Amino acid sequence: MASEKVQVFSDANFQETVLQAEKPVLVDFWAAWCGPCKMIAPVVDEIANEFDGKVIVGKINVDENNATAGKFSVMSIPTLLLFKNGKEVQRVVGYKSKNELAAILNGAL
Repeated sequence: MASEKVQVFSDANFQETVLQAEKPVLVDFWAAWCGPCKMIAPVVDEIANEFDGKVIVGKINVDENNATAGKFSVMSIPTLLLFKNGKEVQRVVGYKSKNELAAILNGAL
């Protein structure tokens, strides 16, 4: 079950919730059929809990929101993008451990 701290992003709300956010935003680009996406989902939930108040964490389904995936050239999933001040500052493709993701976020804060 997803953490209530993980937001759901879409093509419709991406500009407002991600690009105009005052805090860094970690976006998990995923799809329901993607095995590695299912593997990283609990890690993303843990990161959302650990960085609550410091980083906004959310997911965007690439099958339902392909305009945003295309805009940021997301070619394989899972891809996690870290945005700061509306700009992509970090890109992680494939499964990463909680420690690897935490290190990336701590480096951006």
